[in-house]
Amino acid sequence: QPTPTYNRDASKTDKSARMKKGLLALFILIVLGTIAYGLYKSNAHSEPEVITLQGQMQMQQTSIAAKVPGRIAQIMVTEGDTVTAGQQLVEMDSPEINAKINQARAGKQIAQSQLDKAENGARPQEIAQAKAAWQANKAASDLAENTYQRVNRLYEGLMARQKRDEAYAQYLATQDQTEAARLQYDLALEGARTEDKSAATAQVAQVDAKLDEALVAKEEANLRSPIAGIVDNVIVSAGEVIGQGVPLLTLVDTNDQWVVLNVTESYLNQFAIGQTFTGTIPALSSADKPYTK
Repeated sequence: QPTPTYNRDASKTDKSARMKKGLLALFILIVLGTIAYGLYKSNAHSEPEVITLQGQMQMQQTSIAAKVPGRIAQIMVTEGDTVTAGQQLVEMDSPEINAKINQARAGKQIAQSQLDKAENGARPQEIAQAKAAWQANKAASDLAENTYQRVNRLYEGLMARQKRDEAYAQYLATQDQTEAARLQYDLALEGARTEDKSAATAQVAQVDAKLDEALVAKEEANLRSPIAGIVDNVIVSAGEVIGQGVPLLTLVDTNDQWVVLNVTESYLNQFAIGQTFTGTIPALSSADKPYTK
């Protein structure tokens, strides 16, 4: 049988073509792999980094202190109670304040009586009494004057000089008494002077100020909440004697809260001023509803 002719050039050409296709396919795979790796790294860097930090929630605290010393009669709240602004928290018993209030009220009654007397003037009975005294002294003065005139007419040779002098002295004395009685009657009609009324008014105002001061101290003894919030800590107990400025309890304002985080140095650059981050608080989260802020 004849031997077939083998073409060496065609075999070499086919092998070279396959190698080129393989290199092209490898190049394409390398390019696709590089692109995929770049996309992967890009997505990995774009996702936020999740870190765990220890921290705690804090709220604005307000200490309630006593402005006046005294003994605590009753504490009306306990820890954890929600209070409103103006609600009474503690009732204190202060005998010194009660004594000052009673003293101021008694002083006010006296000062008011003096003012009423100055404003109203003398009573009708006092005016009538002063008028009667003036009229009696005037009658005595008229009698003394008539007596002196008669004695003076009889003085020439019929009566001793001493008798005339005695009648004249009696006449002058009764005149002075009559004038004094008339002035007392005029004062009763006119009433107190303006200066006396002003002094009595000022005295009443002064006593009113002392009474107001004592009542304010009494009100301050019954401590009330200056804010709305929650009772955080009750420091004292009923029956204790406390001094001025001693803290009795603390309140927290739940509307004024912030979180304090312990950030390690390696993460400080991620918490620069102006940056924003989202945190999940496990203590306030549930299984189906995470608490984020």
